[in-house]
Amino acid sequence: MDSIIFDIDGTLWDSREVVAKAWNRALLTHSTCNIEISPSRLTSLFGKPMPEIFAALLPGFSEKEYADAAAICYEAQTEAMKTEGGVLYPGVAETIPLLAKKYPLYIVSNCQCGYIEDFLRLSGLSSYFRGWLCYGDTKKSKGQTILALMKRYQLHSPVYLGDIMGDALACYEARIPFIYASYGFGDVDESCYAKKITKFPEMLEA
Repeated sequence: MDSIIFDIDGTLWDSREVVAKAWNRALLTHSTCNIEISPSRLTSLFGKPMPEIFAALLPGFSEKEYADAAAICYEAQTEAMKTEGGVLYPGVAETIPLLAKKYPLYIVSNCQCGYIEDFLRLSGLSSYFRGWLCYGDTKKSKGQTILALMKRYQLHSPVYLGDIMGDALACYEARIPFIYASYGFGDVDESCYAKKITKFPEMLEA
């Protein structure tokens, strides 16, 4: 093990409340979509690329319609994230600096460009991470994005901490061990993870 790669949503923080408010505001003002997105509705969708999220939120709409909706919602989210972010899970702020003393830390997320930077700025944890990549950078699967990050930073044996089955599948694709954050948004079969943590500080021993 030479490094740790982290997911964000459901792993380091919970931003469902602020994202739902931003998306609802955007759809109400700039769209004909007659839907209201609740934070709980985002639970099963976070971790997927933005186009897939809006394809699920707007069934029956054309590809252009949900692409347009995704664009205006992402713009509203970006504006909201200038001042308001998610809520860090208990122990994240205290544990990340301790982990950074032992291992290089990185982030890979299925988010759009700018979201990781917003997380780092709003959480105050930017100095502890050496690099990151997202779906917005690569337009590829999370597994391929993990591999691209490994190549960029010459990582040979990282582990990945995430919270949903999609993270486990991405680690399988990248051929790296998956640590399951069971306090997050998803359920992962026991056969799909190397270790499980029930709260973030357990990463110190995992």
